Formats: sequence, structure tokens, C-alpha cells
Amino acid sequence: MAEPIVVVESLKDWKAERQPVRLVEADEYLSDPAFAERGLHVINLCRSTRYQSLGYYCSLLAEARGHRVVSSVATLQDLSRKILYGGEIPALARYLDRLEPKVRAALPKHCHIFLGQCEHADLAPLARRLFEQFAVPLLDVELRHHEGRVRVAGLRPLSIRALEASEAEFLADAVAAHVTRGWRATRKRRASRFDLAMLVDPDEDQPPSNRGALKAFVAAGRKLGLEVEQIGKRDLGRLAEFDALFIRETTRLNHHTYAFSRRAEQEGLVVMDDPTSILRCTNKVYLAELLTRHRVAAPRACIFGENEVDRLPELLGFPMVLKAPEGAFSKGVFKAEDRVELKRIAARLLDDSELALAQEFMPTEFDWRVGVLGGKALYVCQYLMAGGHWQIVDYAAEGGASEGDSRTLAVEDAPAHVVRTAVRAANLIGDGLYGVDLKQTVHGLKVIEINDNPSIDAGIEDLVAGEALYDAIMGEFLRRLERRTEPRPRRRA
Repeated sequence: MAEPIVVVESLKDWKAERQPVRLVEADEYLSDPAFAERGLHVINLCRSTRYQSLGYYCSLLAEARGHRVVSSVATLQDLSRKILYGGEIPALARYLDRLEPKVRAALPKHCHIFLGQCEHADLAPLARRLFEQFAVPLLDVELRHHEGRVRVAGLRPLSIRALEASEAEFLADAVAAHVTRGWRATRKRRASRFDLAMLVDPDEDQPPSNRGALKAFVAAGRKLGLEVEQIGKRDLGRLAEFDALFIRETTRLNHHTYAFSRRAEQEGLVVMDDPTSILRCTNKVYLAELLTRHRVAAPRACIFGENEVDRLPELLGFPMVLKAPEGAFSKGVFKAEDRVELKRIAARLLDDSELALAQEFMPTEFDWRVGVLGGKALYVCQYLMAGGHWQIVDYAAEGGASEGDSRTLAVEDAPAHVVRTAVRAANLIGDGLYGVDLKQTVHGLKVIEINDNPSIDAGIEDLVAGEALYDAIMGEFLRRLERRTEPRPRRRA
């Protein structure tokens, strides 16, 4: 059984006299490698869980380490935008409608839910349902009174520092009860139709698929009986019309691409990129921790905050590579040649995030890219560095961004250990569509990144496989759709 711990930013934040489980400070949890080796049940009670805060990284790395965690980063993203959780609110109405009119009238405008429990006894069923649905340890629920009825108007994570003394003691009791009984996962809906939406942005400078590739996806889908329609960011409300979503726009958190993915999953659609893959792949801090945990060969890396910057030179030497937690197409990646550049770049990265990533510098002539779908390699490319630059794309080139050349190989002609390593790394994320970047160095093959939204351009990635590449991806959508609509076998009496 996983050992339960409560993670807080400061031990002083825990105001209750009783400590039902071990308290661990966030800095210790993030930096002490001993925590990465143990099975833990993490209750994240950091003051803030906003995107890229200390609390956010505690949940993110807990998932990378294979720990059970409340809250998950997916839930934190859901609650950051009402558009993602708003669809669940009407279903909560029946819990409030069952109350006597006098009881409803006496309900407060806000109630606090601690791990599925509420001090207001009449709201106990609502509290349980909300925790089963969202699994947030501290939740503030806004209730709106109108013409004798009460509705849930909003949900937001609650800071432990906002609790009154009596609430702190109630929280201690709720923690004790929670670690005893655990919680149930949310229920997922099923889909049964064969229409596919492909999310694109025609104005994107560097989209993951060019126009030729988008046309090829549409044609491949139609051959298989999938009606493929291109949609844009204003079409979120139309997702219920489809039974699959294919995102061919650069994915980011706090962005409409993630909102589309999460809403599609909630509606029961087959989704690529699925929200879990987006959450895991878009953050390089998570990837570094994940690869380390599973002993996948990767460049030496250090996750750092403000207090660790001065230690980086002795750990990695110069030059070193510094990466923003979130970035795509080589953006947010910088090289520091000395301490002056290190401090300047680190300060910029840490302005936007509590943590960033530093890696040893590994110069190579090219990067391998292996496309993987459902645990199988689709294509293999070599991306050469931009002329006179250390990256595939040189964004500072005179006259605009400059890209290096590429070479495409048949999967069977690529080095077997490259393909094998890429598939193994992709499987750590899920069974979606990924692009795994690797470098061949004098010290062996190293996994650099796993991308949830890999480039598939006509004339590059499809140069060898041609139409078969698009057929394989659309065929995987069809296979998953058919699997969802198969009748379940009846149980014998």
C-alpha cells in the first residue's frame, strides 16, 4: 500500500494540532531523490496550484514518479477554465433540488469541501460527488440562489492558508478518512459515431502539418469511411457533433488546444492528442523526471529553481542547455556559455515558472525523430542542424527562422536500436501519436524529448511511406472507434 503524505509549502501552513499523516515541504519533495524511489499517495496542499507554481510542479512530478496524487494536473487545468468543467455543473443540480426549501434557503453562498467532506451536513452528497468527479483536496464551491433554487455557480481550488482554525481541524479528520478509503476515478462516456474533426489553425507560422498533409489526412479518412472535417478554435461547441478529434495545431496548456482535447475526452470522443499526453509532453521538467525514473538514456539533466542556479556549472559544465518547461519546435531552448549567460537566461525562465530544466550540451550533426503511434513506429527522419547553428531551427537567423535539411528513412532501414528506444520512450507517455527525438553520441543513444504533436508534413515525414502513412493514422482512429462501439459480452447468470 502506498504511503500517504501531505505536501505543503511550509510546515507552518498546517494549522491543525493533529497530523494524521506525514507532512513534507514542497521543496523537499521536489528535490530529494529519495521520494522518487518510493510508492507514495500524495495529497497536495500547496498554497497555490496555478500553472507552473510550486504546487503545480508537485502534482506534475508526482505523476512522473508514478505516485498517486490529489490533485492531478489534468484536474488543475480543468478548474482553471470554467469552459472545461461547466458541463458537469447541471448534473449537480439534483443534489440541491432534493433539499427542503427552508434548507436550501439557508445554504451559504460559498461552501468548502475537504477531500469529499463538508462541514455542512446537508451538502454531504454534493461534496462526495464533486470529489469523485474532480478529486481536489480543498475546493471552494460557489452557490447561487435564484427564485427559491440553488445552483453551483463556480468551482475553484482553495488555499490551505485561507482556512479558519475550526476548518483546519476538520481537514485533519478528512485527511485521515481519505487515506483509509481512497477515492473512485471519474466515469467516462462512450462514443458511437464515425465523424472526425481535425483542429487546425491556417494562420499558424509553424503548424505540425502543412496543407498537403492535411489534404492527405482528409483523403485517407474518407477511404476508410471517416468523414474528416477541418475545424478551428471557435468550434469548441461543435465537438458533440463528432466522435473523434485529431489535433493538427501546436498544442499548449492554458490554450484552446488543451481545452478542445479535454472537452473531447469528456464527451467520449477518440482523441489525438489526448489531454494526458499533452500534459505530460509539453512540460520538459516532467519528461526529465519520467525518463530518469524509467532509466531511459538521456542527457544529464537538472531540474532547478532560484536556489539551484549556482550549482549547475559544477553539475553540468559549460556550455549547457537551458529549457523553459513548455515549448515546441526548439522554442524556449537556450545555450549558456558561461555564468553570466546562465544567470541571465535562468532569470528569464524563472520569471514565468517556479522550475526550469538544465541539460548537458550534446552537439550532433542531426537529431533522430521517430514517429510512434499505438506503440508502433510509423516513420523515421534525420533532422539536420540549421546552417552554422546548434539547433534544428535557428530563430535568430538573418531574414527569419532558418531550418536544417532532413532525410527520411523506411522504418525497417533505420537502426533497430533507434526505433526500439523511441518506442520504449513513447510507451511511457501513452498509446497516442508521438514524435521521439534522439541523439546519437559517443556515449550512446540519448532520448532528448517526446513530443505529443509531432510534425507530419507532405514531402518530409511521408517521403518514404507516402499515402500509407496517412492511411495508418486514420486506420488507427477507425480501429479505436470500432472498438468503442463493439457490444460488450453479456455476463453469464
